[in-house]
Amino acid sequence: MSRRLNFEVEIPDDVCMHLPQEEFAAKAKEALVMELLREHQISQGKAAEMLGIPRHLLFDLMTKYQVSVIDLTHEELQAELQKPFPRAS
Repeated sequence: MSRRLNFEVEIPDDVCMHLPQEEFAAKAKEALVMELLREHQISQGKAAEMLGIPRHLLFDLMTKYQVSVIDLTHEELQAELQKPFPRAS
């Protein structure tokens, strides 16, 4: 289930003339999703789903918004690196 939220943002005219209104809405949603991801309120999978994009494109967006793609503690990273790497047959 999802909920539709509407809100207003005042943007100066000189900024508005550079982008269509629909693009502002898309950018606002993108920024909100990236902040929720940064704050660990949603997963990468949920972020990609909310934005309607594949995971590999999400990684590009995360880089753009400076959200860490790999968000592990030092100990978690060490544990992951100790696991055997699966090989394709």
